[in-house]
Amino acid sequence: MSRIFPYPLLIVSLIGMWLLLTDFTPGQLILGIIVSLLAAQGLHSLQPSTPRLRRWDLIPKLIGLVLLDIIRSNIAVVRLILTEGHNKRNSGFVSIPLELKDPTALAILSVIVTSTPGTAWLDYSDSRGVLMIHVFDLVDEQDWIDLIKNQYEHLLMEIFE
Repeated sequence: MSRIFPYPLLIVSLIGMWLLLTDFTPGQLILGIIVSLLAAQGLHSLQPSTPRLRRWDLIPKLIGLVLLDIIRSNIAVVRLILTEGHNKRNSGFVSIPLELKDPTALAILSVIVTSTPGTAWLDYSDSRGVLMIHVFDLVDEQDWIDLIKNQYEHLLMEIFE
């Protein structure tokens, strides 16, 4: 049974998303089931490591922090674009030393950084443990290092390591 349905939660989620994005018809339901089964089989063939969560109770806190930062960043970027224009903006790159080693936690951190307007995950050196991000309006490099390390890395390490 697990060979046919290797990731049942993923399959159900993909079918649900498919139906939300298309019209709910029997044909779309069948197509959504086929696509989700193929996607689950493709993921199963990659054999990803199973993440080990130590602290489930901190996940809502992480989600809340991310949503709050996304809202704040949206407002800040819109304000920068509409009021200050191109002249006062200082884009730049920030290198952040990370202690985080768990691949799942690093993947989640990359999604957090990239989904927050005004920042982009550019590079991560596994050998040195250094993350490089691009910041749309870089005022103080140390503020960004502190934000990533104290707010996100610390919480992700508690959840995964």
